[in-house]
Amino acid sequence: MSATEEKTAYVGAPVKRREDEPLLTGRGTFVDNMTPVGTAFMVVVRSPYAHARVKGIDLEAARAADGVVAAFSASHLQEDWKAAMPCAWPVTEDMKNPPHYPLTDVARYQGDGVAVVLAETRGQAKDAAELVEVDWEPLDAVVDVATALDDGAPLAHPDLGTNECYVWRLDTDATGQAIEEAEVVVTRSYYQPRLIPNAMEPRAVLAVPGATDDVTLYSATQIPHILRLLTAATLGLNESKLRVVAPDVGGGFGSKLDVYAEELLAVALARRLERPVKWTEERSENYVATIHGRDFVTEYTFGATKDGTITHCRARVKAAMGAYLQLVTPGIPLLGAWVYSGPYAIPNYSVEFTGVFTNTTPTDAYRGAGRPEATYVIERTMDALADELGMDRVELRRKNFIKEFPATMASGLTIDAGDYEASLDKLLERLDLDSIRTEQAKRRENGSVTQLGVGFSTYNEMCGLAPSRILGAIRYAAGGWEQATIRYLPTGSVEVVTGTSPHGQGHETSWAQIVADQLGCDIDAVEVLHGDTAVSHAGLDSYGSRSLAVGGVALCYAADKVIDKARQIVAHQLEVAADDLEFADGTFTVKGSPDKEMTLAAAAWAAFAAHDLPDGMEPGLEGTAVYDPPNFSWPGGAHAAVVEVDIETGDARLVRYVAIDDVGTVVNPIIVDGQVHGGITQGISTALYEEGSYDEDGNLQTANLLSYLVPSAAELPSYELDRTESPSPTNPLGVKGVGETGTIAAAPAVINAVLDALSHLGVKDIQMPATPERVWRAIEEAKA
Repeated sequence: MSATEEKTAYVGAPVKRREDEPLLTGRGTFVDNMTPVGTAFMVVVRSPYAHARVKGIDLEAARAADGVVAAFSASHLQEDWKAAMPCAWPVTEDMKNPPHYPLTDVARYQGDGVAVVLAETRGQAKDAAELVEVDWEPLDAVVDVATALDDGAPLAHPDLGTNECYVWRLDTDATGQAIEEAEVVVTRSYYQPRLIPNAMEPRAVLAVPGATDDVTLYSATQIPHILRLLTAATLGLNESKLRVVAPDVGGGFGSKLDVYAEELLAVALARRLERPVKWTEERSENYVATIHGRDFVTEYTFGATKDGTITHCRARVKAAMGAYLQLVTPGIPLLGAWVYSGPYAIPNYSVEFTGVFTNTTPTDAYRGAGRPEATYVIERTMDALADELGMDRVELRRKNFIKEFPATMASGLTIDAGDYEASLDKLLERLDLDSIRTEQAKRRENGSVTQLGVGFSTYNEMCGLAPSRILGAIRYAAGGWEQATIRYLPTGSVEVVTGTSPHGQGHETSWAQIVADQLGCDIDAVEVLHGDTAVSHAGLDSYGSRSLAVGGVALCYAADKVIDKARQIVAHQLEVAADDLEFADGTFTVKGSPDKEMTLAAAAWAAFAAHDLPDGMEPGLEGTAVYDPPNFSWPGGAHAAVVEVDIETGDARLVRYVAIDDVGTVVNPIIVDGQVHGGITQGISTALYEEGSYDEDGNLQTANLLSYLVPSAAELPSYELDRTESPSPTNPLGVKGVGETGTIAAAPAVINAVLDALSHLGVKDIQMPATPERVWRAIEEAKA
């Protein structure tokens, strides 16, 4: 069965995840489970200041402590680095990228590493690290992205003379009419708070040196292939001498899409000490040492006609980079740069991003990465425009939807397929908006303490990070391709090697479904291998909802190559022309002679035995494909939130959440629902709970789970999910991304619902997260 033929039993079926049993029964293998003989445990000594110079550092007491193997400061290791830590996305030619090394003698954020201590046990290393004496010279810190470019603001990097990292623009003007000349102009300003990723498993690293100058690096990473490449480049290693393994990884959400100081330190020190070096992050350490997300200030404008046709959109964004540029820090805003018009047909388009350095933990990819930031301001301003025009908020969205596909947006990209109206229609059908409005009116009339509100978010998303030519055009260092290999083994089992690297997404199950359908074999015969660069030699890993839309499609083309080679073997052995063979359900038959047949498994044995192969054919039955998509993936949909707000306390509680998503062909509905559930939860959490905040000196005020709120299931309702389906015509599976859809859509739906509940009180804006105090204050200010 070719990649373009009709799917069979497995794709689309709710196949039980094969990954779950070992994880649930304690048989998973995480980095912290591994402790080879002779392991030295590493602890990083971190700056308590947001900005400070190390005047002196005394390691002698630490070195004399029980069990200590070694201790180093920045100066001791400077020769180990052949390059600064990598930033793979220099978004402009004149972008400022101050050198960033694993250890420093000038701390530029609270948590910046200044020394390492290694000992025989983790406890000994922690105790010894407390004995390191650092003579600090505190310096002025800049913290607020909104004011960091003001005259007189402290400088995160004084040698740069500015906190501006770059300015990047994309402007189109199809009509030549300035936005100010539109009949109706609505401008709003928004702050999207800093978010701190909380993967179930914190980061962990184990570097094990070999006997021939080789090193194996085990890391809780999303990107083993990229990590291998960039670690070798930074340390000046022969890449073939470095093996990277991502074993079971307990979530990432983008925070493990990076090359971190601790990975580089572990490899350098393992080589130096000639023994394994291990580091496991503690949760409080995670809050300062792992990247953060968001921290955007945006001014967003719609220009429209009086009948509600939107003619212009404009975004002016200040995006916090933090203290340094991590792997893709400067490019995160650009991942939303082409979708600040959302699912709407808006002919005139203008966005401008200013990257800003602050003395805070560096930002980088966090679930959605640029797309939630865009959708939030679009959907909030859509409600504001509807109110300004006196139009129904839902009908304003419907009026402006893109309705014909493929559709080239004003930003220049082409959406290959979609049906935004179908998603909205299904949402309204599930929601029963009339009943909600009736209950809302009743509560307002009765003066109820608990007011009801409903909010909407209609969205689209560009994801499936690719194609390579576009990524190159926007100065991204890597490509967007993915590789897959399928080997049909002589015993009848199938080995699949993928360049994607799952960390909770269920690739072992979904990839087996795709391959079993393509080859017509039993799903239990398919084994999926991943996450080890000694097994999967090439790939670009998992992030940006790219795994299925790129890596999954690569499987289809690899399967085609297996079938094509088998067809030649079968034709040779049955003495027929290859074109006379039909393939279905794992068996070749001869057209017009159905009694003449040969299974794919039999062809695999024949390929292995090599007793009777066509002349010139190599033994073995396998196929490798590298797929570089011609377009991004374009999911979309419509979400609605229903909230109750206690107007005496400001407590806002979500009581219903309805999500209709179009993610193209669904491979496994259980896994898709799980991805949507997780994404929605993180979007809701952004709206109501999470905010990483600093004081004016750069001290993180939300430094643990006591002060940084992450909701549990007790705070959330059961989500009501459904789908529409407009398969992507640009890949043979018809698939789109799904991992980030919920996060992109949820936050504006929830905040719009809170504001809807309070609109009769005159409340027009509440900053995320809508905490009880913020909601209460907004109500009181509206009364004044």
